[in-house]
Amino acid sequence: METKPARVRILDAAHELMLTVGLARATTKEIARAAGCSEAALYKYFDSKEDLFVQVLTERLPRLTPLLSSLAAEPGQGTLEENLTEIARQAALFYEQSFPIAASLFAETQLKRRHDDALRKIGAGPHMPIETLDAYLRAERAAGRVRADADTFAAASLLLGACAHRAFAYDATESGTRPLVDDFAVRLARTLLGGIAPGISVAQDGGRPRP
Repeated sequence: METKPARVRILDAAHELMLTVGLARATTKEIARAAGCSEAALYKYFDSKEDLFVQVLTERLPRLTPLLSSLAAEPGQGTLEENLTEIARQAALFYEQSFPIAASLFAETQLKRRHDDALRKIGAGPHMPIETLDAYLRAERAAGRVRADADTFAAASLLLGACAHRAFAYDATESGTRPLVDDFAVRLARTLLGGIAPGISVAQDGGRPRP
């Protein structure tokens, strides 16, 4: 049986531990032990626990950041509705899977502050998807596919905020069931389009977009 490369084993172990015990308790020592390597070996591949966390998000969770970056780099591809729907779908899945990992940080204020500081130093953090989606929408606005007076930052915040909210808001319902991701993404994208697409306004009768 072929042994996985050390970097892959470390990412696998980090992902599993972050999911099961939370980011706050998943130490580099425990991650290295689970990966079958030394802590020194872990630091050959990752500069810090925060760097490892970012790589887990990038390589083991739905690929939200690469999708946003590629769309921002090449606006005008596909339809705006298709793109926003796929962004919403990937974002909903990303937050659904990342929320259990990061939630433990919110119980330890000082640790969260140190974590946020470390993320800022490597140019990462939970604000980055909003800024990248904002950049994409601004590029589409320059291309004429988003209304000239549209508030792209607010639109980005609304879309991603709704996707993040889906990750935990429905646990308290009787069924504990989240809205189905595909239907959720379609409805969210269409509703957002009603506010930002050129030549479209939102109808008063039910909020459906109309020309």
